[in-house]
Formats: sequence, structure tokens, C-alpha cells
Amino acid sequence: MKKIAIIGAGPTGVYTFYSLLKEAQTLEIAVFERGNKAGIGMPYSLSENNPMMLANIASIEVPPLFDTWLAWLQAQDDHYLAQYGVNKETLHQRQFLPRILLGDYFRAQFLQAVRHAQDRGFMVTLYESCEVTDVEATPAGVQLWTDQHTVPLHVDFAVIATGHVWPDEDESTRAFYPSPWSGLMEAKVPAVRVGILGTSLSGLDAAMAVAVQHGMFHETQESQVHFSLNKDSEALEITLMSRSGILPEADFYCPIPYEPLEYVTDEAIKREIDAGSTELLDRVFRLMQKELALADPKWAEQISLSSLDADSFPVALFADRAHSDPFEWAAANLKEVEANKRDKRTVAWRYTLLRLHEVVQDIVAHLDEKDSQRFSSGLARVFIDNYAAIPSESIRRMLALHKAGILRVLALGQDYEKEIKADRTEITTHNDRLTFDVFIDARGQKPLKTTDLPFPRLRRQLLSCGDAIPDVGDDYTLQAPENVRGRIAFGALPYLMHDRPFIQGLVACQEIGMAMARAVSKPASRLRRRLSLYDR
Repeated sequence: MKKIAIIGAGPTGVYTFYSLLKEAQTLEIAVFERGNKAGIGMPYSLSENNPMMLANIASIEVPPLFDTWLAWLQAQDDHYLAQYGVNKETLHQRQFLPRILLGDYFRAQFLQAVRHAQDRGFMVTLYESCEVTDVEATPAGVQLWTDQHTVPLHVDFAVIATGHVWPDEDESTRAFYPSPWSGLMEAKVPAVRVGILGTSLSGLDAAMAVAVQHGMFHETQESQVHFSLNKDSEALEITLMSRSGILPEADFYCPIPYEPLEYVTDEAIKREIDAGSTELLDRVFRLMQKELALADPKWAEQISLSSLDADSFPVALFADRAHSDPFEWAAANLKEVEANKRDKRTVAWRYTLLRLHEVVQDIVAHLDEKDSQRFSSGLARVFIDNYAAIPSESIRRMLALHKAGILRVLALGQDYEKEIKADRTEITTHNDRLTFDVFIDARGQKPLKTTDLPFPRLRRQLLSCGDAIPDVGDDYTLQAPENVRGRIAFGALPYLMHDRPFIQGLVACQEIGMAMARAVSKPASRLRRRLSLYDR
């Protein structure tokens, strides 16, 4: 049998394993998972999440395995669901539920896939609590070193699906956490001045993780949420901050699967790319203007869309939020979104932006340096804000913390300085200096480079040909150097974000997993264009 190794058993690894079951040939598959339970993945593990933290994806959007997430939930015991405040009778496919439940779903589906593979004659070995410490391509295949084996293991083909990469917990102190997933969930945070850098769902979740140590949320029958602070925690102050101080929108209603676009199609984007990098961003933005104007002419007229360009469009789009009290704007947006969900009403321009981001993403690797920077500081922010809209329940909890006098939002401006000291963190803006007793960096996953690879031998192999970013084909197999080509599929998301900045969702995990599974028996159809690395 052909020997396959899957390094990392989060969602990308699970979708890869599941896709391998479609291979005509039986395989010998070894799955390596650093955590103690394969199939869950860091974003959904019990150790990294509070039960109140919600997945910002509903069952209707989760690519199914043997069962949809909703069907799996409906088959679970009432008592199990009740632990997470979930009532089986009210479950529906557009509901936002605790991340831990999604992790349990992936774990159960993975174990079912293992049983199915074994029934078909596959040989499956599962290494849990096992860290792969090194990888090296050889003329005969791939060698792996782990912390459980005294000699390297040999396979014919290796899949790297290691997922998100966060700073180690030993980089955290009682005063500073380099990410919300670097020991924060287990830490006891005192009732002090807490600063959180980042106003997306990750920042809000960090705020919730701190707040529930000092009080309790209460929900009324009218879906109103209140927060009661413990008497001995009255000194607690939480500040969410970002350059703009803009809070995310609540998740909005729209048709799924997505309806096709009229102007910004895959074919149209390919034609623009083939026409060259000169003014590529502006040419594609003009296509976006036509798409948005067709979808929502009234809104297009309101923001004077025809007079905008790729740089002024983000300013116009965020203008209302930038000039409003953030919590008043959030409350109004929540009211609008909930009414639209009840009426099944789609806001056309929002839905159009949602469908645009994955198609427009294809131009990123082809932009020149100037336009690449323009895209990152402009349209990328628009797209991220749109597709990263968060559950209504998270907005309600945020508003409850603000009403309780605990939470505020701060716009830092484009130029600010951060100084991390042993017992505090100081933030200096153009007109203020702020001191926080506890500081949490919640800005999310940053793109990584070849030099960040945790596998020394593979890192040296890739750097030997000067690849600052791993060079992958359509099937995500590494393309260079020659002795690595076709032997390792590289689906580690942080290293793919340079030319695919919106790649982090579960749909991308499925797409990558399917492509890597195909690579076991079929070579890539074409080479992906390797991104020229600018200062990103």
C-alpha cells in the first residue's frame, strides 16, 4: 500500500482524510495530532474555548462530512446539548452555536471516517499527543521525526495540515498574552485595567473570557442580555482597541448557496489578470462598481459609488460607523439584522460584497507592490469586515458589558506605540498615553514565511532555492526544490495567506483537503503563480 502521513488533525486534516476515502486504491494512512484528541482542531477545542464562545459559522455553511452539523446535533443526547445551553427542539441550520460543539462534531466525523477506512481495507494508525518535530523529502519519499519515535518514519507522501500557529504559552505572562490562545483561557485574570488589541470576534471573545471570571450574563425571554458584575470585581475595566475603533457587523441573512455574480466572474478576473499588472486593482474595482450598482442601485447612489475608486470606497463604506458611537451603531445594526432575518430579507450590497471577496482574491498574487499595499489597506479591510460578521448573540453580550460600565472601545489612529513591560503595557497615541495591567493581543493569525516553519530539515530544503514563501501547485504540493516536488502537500493556512488573504474558513479547509487528497494519485493540473514577496 502507498503510505500517507497527515500531520495535523484539525478540520483541514479531517477533510483530507475523508477525501482520501474516495481513492480507488486502499492506502496506509498515519495521522499525527499534537493534541490529545485528533479531529477537533485548535479553534474548537475545549482547552482553548469557553463554552459561551460561539462559532461564527452556522450548520448551513459548514461543508458536510458523513452528516451535516445540524443532523449530527439533532442525533445527540438532550443532556449533552443542555450543558451548552442548546435546546434540541429549537435547533435550525442558520443558528450560531458554541465552538466546542463544532469540535465535537469534527471529532465524531473523523472517528467515523477512520472506521469506514478500516472497513474498506485501509490501514490507519492514529498518533495522538504526538508532535511531528521534523520533515524531510528524500528521493524515496518523506521522512518524519516525532517526539514519540526514536527513529524517523518513512512514508511515500506527506500532508502538512497544521492549521493556525499562535505564540507558545511560555511567551505569556500574568500581564501580557500574545494571543487569546496562549494561556488566556486557563488564566485567572484579576479585576484590573485590561486592554485588548483587536475589535473582531477574537477580541470580543477575549473580553468575554475575562468578564465571565468576574460576573454572569443573564438572558431574558425577550432575548435581552444583561451582565451582573461581582461586588469584589468593581475595578474591572476592559478596553477594546484598533486603529479605526470600528466594531464588526452582526451576521446578516442571505441566500446559501451563493447566487452567481454577473460581472465579477472567474473568467472576467482571469482576463484582467492576463491583461497584466498595470492598473489591475483599478480595473477590477470598476468591475466591482458595475456589480454593486446592478445589485443595489439605490445604495450605490446614496454613497456616490460611481465617483469612488479603490481607495475612497472603503472610506465611504465605513463613514457611518467611523462617525457614530460604536455601541449605538452596533445596537442599531443588530436591530436591523434581526428584523431582516425574521423577514428573510437580504441587503443586496452586503450580499454582493460577500460573494465578491473570494473571486477578487485571485488578483492578490498578481498585483504590483504599490497596488498590493493599496489592496491590503483598503479593499481587504472591506472584505474582511463583511465576511467576518459575527453572531448576534456576541453583539448582545458586548452591549451588555458596555451597559454594565465594563467595556469601552478606543480608536488608536494609524500611528501608535505599544511598550510591553514586566507588569503592564503602555499604549501611546497622538494625544494620550494609556496603561493596562493586563494586555491581550487579539489581532488574529498573521501570514507566516518559510523561515517560520517548525520543521528544520524541510525549512532548509525550501530555503535552499530562495523561497521566502512555500511554493505550491494547484493541489498544494510543494514545487521547489526538485527533491521536494510532488512528495509533500502543504496546506498549512498561515503560509498560504500571502496570496490568499481570505483563506481561513472551513470552506477553504475542505477545498484544500480535497485538493491534497487528489494529489496522492494525480499530479497538479497547473502551477499556482508564486507570490512575489513584498514587505508584508
